[in-house]
Amino acid sequence: MEGDSAVLNGMSCDEKGAWSAEGAWGTRNSAGRELDLARWQARLDQLCAEHHVPGASLAVLVDGTVHELASGVLHRGTGVETTTESVFQMGSIAKIYTATLVMRLVEEGLLDLDAPVTDVLPEFSVGDPAATAMITVRRLLSHTSGLTCDFNHDSGRGDDCLAKYVEAAKDVALDCPPGSAISYSSVGYNVLGRIIEVVTGKVWDQALKDLLLTPLGLTRTMTLPEEALRFRAAMGHLGEPGQEPNPAPEWDMMPRSAGPYGRVIATAGDLARLARMHLAGGVAEDGTRVLSEKTVALMRRRVVDCPDKWTVSSDGWGLGWTLYDWNGVEGYGHDGASIGQYAYLRVVPSADVAVALLTNGGGAREVYAALYRELLADLAGVTMPAPFAPSATPPVVDWTPLIGTYRREGVIITVTEKDGSGHALYEFVDGMKDLSKPLRINLLPVTETAFAGTGVGSAFSTDSTPVIFSALPDGTRCVYIGMRCAPKTG
Repeated sequence: MEGDSAVLNGMSCDEKGAWSAEGAWGTRNSAGRELDLARWQARLDQLCAEHHVPGASLAVLVDGTVHELASGVLHRGTGVETTTESVFQMGSIAKIYTATLVMRLVEEGLLDLDAPVTDVLPEFSVGDPAATAMITVRRLLSHTSGLTCDFNHDSGRGDDCLAKYVEAAKDVALDCPPGSAISYSSVGYNVLGRIIEVVTGKVWDQALKDLLLTPLGLTRTMTLPEEALRFRAAMGHLGEPGQEPNPAPEWDMMPRSAGPYGRVIATAGDLARLARMHLAGGVAEDGTRVLSEKTVALMRRRVVDCPDKWTVSSDGWGLGWTLYDWNGVEGYGHDGASIGQYAYLRVVPSADVAVALLTNGGGAREVYAALYRELLADLAGVTMPAPFAPSATPPVVDWTPLIGTYRREGVIITVTEKDGSGHALYEFVDGMKDLSKPLRINLLPVTETAFAGTGVGSAFSTDSTPVIFSALPDGTRCVYIGMRCAPKTG
C-alpha cells in the first residue's frame, strides 16, 4: 500500500487489499480535518444507485493525503466489481497531462510559449499564412488558437500517428481567428503532442512516461489499450437517461493519435496524485521537483474568460487548466468523456483539496454535481453554483441579432424564431456529416444571451445543453455549443 494513501472500499483489507491511513473508517489528516469515510462511501453508493451509474472510483486529496473509494461494477455484463485499483478512461483530462509536459519543456528552455508553432513544426499550417504565424504554444494550451475540436482522422497505430494527424489537419478551417476568443480544441492538443515528440525525440506516449508519470510514481496511469489490460479496466455503458445503461459496443473508439487530447487511462488515486504535485508547487511525493513553483502558478493564471460558463462549469481558462470561481473561492480542474465513461477533477488550492471522480456510464453528471457540491462545501467551504436550467422568470429576448446561420468546421447551426420562441438546427457537415442526424434544439432563456437547449443530450449536461451567444473582438457574433465557437456567417 502506498504510504500517502488512505484507501477504502467499504470492505476489509483482506477483501480488497486496501485500508485507511489509520486502519479505520474515520481518518484525521495533518491539518486536523476529520474525514468520515464511511459517510462518503455510503453517499457514493447511494448516488450511483439513484442515477444508474454502474461503477465509480473517487479519490479525495486533503492536506497531501489521498483517500480512495470505489463503488459498483466495472461491467454490468460480467459483474466484475470496481476497486480503487481499477482504471478508467478519462477522456479530455488527458489535456492536463499534455499541458503539464509541455510546461516542463518550456521551463527547461526547449520551448518558447510565444513563438510561432512553425518554429518547431515548419510543416504546420492552417491554410492561411497570416493565421498560421499567429498560432503559438500559449494559444494552443489556452484554447485560443482558433483551431477546431472535432476533426476526426484515424492516422493509424504507428509511432508516426501524430505526425500524420497534423499533416492531415492542414486544410481544416479555423473556428475563429487566433487570439480572438476561446474555442475548445482537441486538434490544438494533438499539435502540442507532436511538438513534444519533435522536442524530445520520443513518441508522445513515451515522453509522458519518462518525464511525468515515472517521476510522479504514477504506476497505474497509461495511454494505450494494451497497457490497460494489465489492470481491472472499466467498460463504458450507454443508455437512455433514467434507465440502467448497457455495456457500450466497444471499449474504446478513439485512434492512437487521440492520446494527447483524449486518452490517458488511470485510477482516480493516480489522478489525485497528479493534482497533488500541482498543489505542492511542482514537487512529487518523494521530493522530486517536476515543475517549478512559478510554472505551476503560471498554468492556473487566467488567459481568457469563457462566455460559456456552464458546459464544463468554466469561468476562464489557463494554460491547460479550466478555471472556476465559486463565489470568490478560486479553483481549477478539468472534465473528460469517452464512450460511456465520464471523469471530473476539481482542485481548491486555498483549502489544499482535490477531488477526482471516474465513472462508467449512466447519470454521471448528476452524481458529480451532488457529490462535489457536498464534498467541496464540507472540505473547502465552496458553494457551487446552481445547476444550469431555464429561468423561472425568463427574460425578454430580442431574437433579431441572434437569428441566422453560424458555422465552424464540421457543423452548421441555424437559429430561428417563431412566435417568440427560439430554435436551433444543429447539422453535421464535411468530415462529420455521418456522425449523427441533424439535432433540433429548443432554446429556453436563462439570460438574454444564454439559453438552455432542450431536445438533445450531452456528455456534460443530460437535462439541457448550454447555448451561449457572444461576439468576437471585431463585432462578429458567434454561438457556443459544447464550448466550441461558431461565428455567424449569414
